[in-house]
Amino acid sequence: MNVRKFHTGYYDANSYLVNGKVLIDTGINTDALITEIEENIDINDLELIILTHCHYDHSAAAEAIARKSGALIVIHKDDVELLHHDKASAAEAFDSRAPSFEPDVLLSGGENIPIGDGEHLQVIHTPGHTPGGICLYEPISKSLFSGDTVFPQGSIGRTDFMGGNSAKISESIQKLTELDVRTMYPGHGEATSDNVKRQIELSYHMAKSISKTI
Repeated sequence: MNVRKFHTGYYDANSYLVNGKVLIDTGINTDALITEIEENIDINDLELIILTHCHYDHSAAAEAIARKSGALIVIHKDDVELLHHDKASAAEAFDSRAPSFEPDVLLSGGENIPIGDGEHLQVIHTPGHTPGGICLYEPISKSLFSGDTVFPQGSIGRTDFMGGNSAKISESIQKLTELDVRTMYPGHGEATSDNVKRQIELSYHMAKSISKTI
């Protein structure tokens, strides 16, 4: 699997270009991200823009990139309403308005998304950071795109935003502990291949301890 990471601004989430045809998350800085994409592929080859969740720092540039490339925008069905809400999308935190675009494909969890070269992304519904948060797992390369559900070194996504739930993120991370992960590509920070399963287990223990205190 070929993965290119783009990070175009301090407050932006990571964007990942996978196999030259799928973009996972988009960040905020539309023009900078389009430039990065076009330096790597013909943007018309982009087929899907998959949003791991509705927050503005992951979704703001999606509409413009979809319009330029013709790619379809994909998100979990439980995050659509929040996507269009200024506070729930965290757009207010960036002094902006929530995106107004309508996603093309709504996920429920459990789907397999082909990405070429015989590979596919398994959609894992991981509520907790948001109701419709997802992670994406590619079993051949054992890669996990973890959005804002888990981060390296045992960190977890915040649950104090609208729609967040500490008990649910604990349950979601427990599902991730069952995966054989070689490389984790988080929504923020650097990718890691250092005993990732153990890092996810540490995230699960942190999530459990937090949920017990709330």
